[in-house]
Amino acid sequence: MGLVAVLIILQFIRPTKNEGMALAETDILHADSVPAEVQKILKTSCYDCHSNHTSYPWYTNIQPIGLWMQWHVNDGKKELNFSEFKNYKLKRQKHKFEEISEVIEEHEMPLWSYTLIHTETKLSAEQMTILTNWAKQAFDKIIVPAP
Repeated sequence: MGLVAVLIILQFIRPTKNEGMALAETDILHADSVPAEVQKILKTSCYDCHSNHTSYPWYTNIQPIGLWMQWHVNDGKKELNFSEFKNYKLKRQKHKFEEISEVIEEHEMPLWSYTLIHTETKLSAEQMTILTNWAKQAFDKIIVPAP
């Protein structure tokens, strides 16, 4: 009975949803060199957790699933927020491009727990190559001034 009561009470706790402006001027997609193919992959596989706008499936209205999802979104945005990317200093942008390559090559992103339900977000070998090549080229283009 106690567990049922806790689950019922949890239904009244609603996390703040990440429903900010999609594709703001500070978004990485407004950068010069983001090919259409890369844009599509980012929107499909990355933006729910790494932007200011998340598409929430119906089951996120059920707690504690919604709370868990919001924790992941907040954590993802803290690590890398494509919606704010153009606000990052050049040094941080360069580092983020390096990290993008690394996490994709090591199959750390997208999270397996997310791709389990959202199968369309799973990256194919070709998509992984496209993203890592793009990130490496972008990394090479950024010249960080010496302090």
